[in-house]
Amino acid sequence: MANNTALAGNQQQQQAVNKPAASGKHGNVLPLWGNEKTMNLNPMILTNVLSSPYFKVQLYELKTYHEVVDEIYFKVTHVEPWEKGSRKTAGQTGMCGGVRGVGTGGIVSTAFCLLYKLFTLKLTRKQVMGLITHTDSPYIRALGFMYIRYTQPPPDLLDWFDGFLDDEEISLVQQVNWKLYLSTVGLCVSWT
Repeated sequence: MANNTALAGNQQQQQAVNKPAASGKHGNVLPLWGNEKTMNLNPMILTNVLSSPYFKVQLYELKTYHEVVDEIYFKVTHVEPWEKGSRKTAGQTGMCGGVRGVGTGGIVSTAFCLLYKLFTLKLTRKQVMGLITHTDSPYIRALGFMYIRYTQPPPDLLDWFDGFLDDEEISLVQQVNWKLYLSTVGLCVSWT
């Protein structure tokens, strides 16, 4: 009986540490929602990330959060899952026709390799806040928001995104139906 009481107390304590409060001080440990190994990525994207020479060689050498942030700054030019022109989608329709971006694969983007690298570092709340408030590159911010979207519990997403929905920083180029559009960080956050 005492053992059950101690177990219940430990569970409540763990929930209190992981729960992101809407205000006040947060614990620095982030909860992880979903699959602890795949980061909830599409299986084809994850397979291509893990087999990518860029991920296996260059990113393997990066050991710290700051090294990865610097790599994002210098290497990321878009936040789509596949490198431009690396996918064969001719004649495909529906979910495989290029609208969703995961039907046929291709060369996985630098951004998604770096996103998964961030996941392997098990970021703290402070580090994620550093990503989404970074002033040097909108791509650093975008990967921070993507990290939140893939790893945080769905009920907590609004707390994370709330102050950024009206962000007007022009940052990203999005491909929609084969046309490129400039977007803002706020609009990208609202799409997630």
